[in-house]
Amino acid sequence: MLGRMASSPTTDAPSAGARGQGWDFSDVTHSDATLRRFLHGLPGVDQVGADARAAALGTRSIKTTAKAFAIDLAIRMVDLTTLEGADTAGKVRALASKAMRPDPSDPTCPATAAVCVYPDMVATARQTLGTSGVHVAAVATAFPSGRAALDIKLADTRDAVEAGADEIDMVIDRGAFLSGRYLQVFEEIVAVREACGGAHLKVIFETGELQTYDNVRRASWLAMMAGGHFIKTSTGKVQPAATLPVTMIMLEAVRDFREATGRMVGVKPAGGIRSSKDAIKYLVVVNEVAGNDWLDPDWFRFGASTLLNDLLMQRTKMRTGRYSGPDYFTLD
Repeated sequence: MLGRMASSPTTDAPSAGARGQGWDFSDVTHSDATLRRFLHGLPGVDQVGADARAAALGTRSIKTTAKAFAIDLAIRMVDLTTLEGADTAGKVRALASKAMRPDPSDPTCPATAAVCVYPDMVATARQTLGTSGVHVAAVATAFPSGRAALDIKLADTRDAVEAGADEIDMVIDRGAFLSGRYLQVFEEIVAVREACGGAHLKVIFETGELQTYDNVRRASWLAMMAGGHFIKTSTGKVQPAATLPVTMIMLEAVRDFREATGRMVGVKPAGGIRSSKDAIKYLVVVNEVAGNDWLDPDWFRFGASTLLNDLLMQRTKMRTGRYSGPDYFTLD
């Protein structure tokens, strides 16, 4: 497997007392002032350097014999998504069936990680998926704007969990974040995490509205300190959605957070990832920036509605049985 590239000026971990297993964040989250001081004390992101590094990683290729494995891995990482006002129970049942058996003609084709729907469609998805192992993810907390009272966001979350959601994809209040009300955003994430009960929480930043890479890094640390299980780029409703540079910065953050605390957090780029070629670029970036541990559906997901179709097409073309072996991501 590829080893992690050496740290660049854009990837240094926080050094102000952040290192060490089990670090307690209460000393920096007890007031807006202390939280702002911590977040603004994170190393700044060199935008030009980050763009250049992401572009360089995006040109890296993997050996032909590794691509079949990479495509199967990408399929297993897909949160197959439908988030339209015109969604019907029939459409969700069909999507759930596809998630379980993406290629009905080939029983060796893996299932996707999850089906992602609006809360009112959770029960339908849950009933269709049964005990298949495919998770039900639900967007909640006034998706996609995040503009609602906290009690409404928490009720939205609890309703989805009670209906059978395994995962909750919440959206942060970008207006509060951009206004510097970091403690409000932190406390909302904590409250939603508690409302999730045993369900996992993915925290959506809507990076296309965060304006700067520094804000992406700050939002990443904020969500991780609040207990999010995953950090997610986008709702898919705002452009730009997922990009390689933004995802790279989030991967740097989860890597540095584990180094500081010992806790792993997942990453989910969502929106605009449509081709197998793009998916493989993201997997290379995951491997190069965060490391092999994140090359797993438990720690990396693609939020997508059309990506699966291209992955299946490429899988049909490449099905040779030659992808076993230890060096799936050895570069050409």
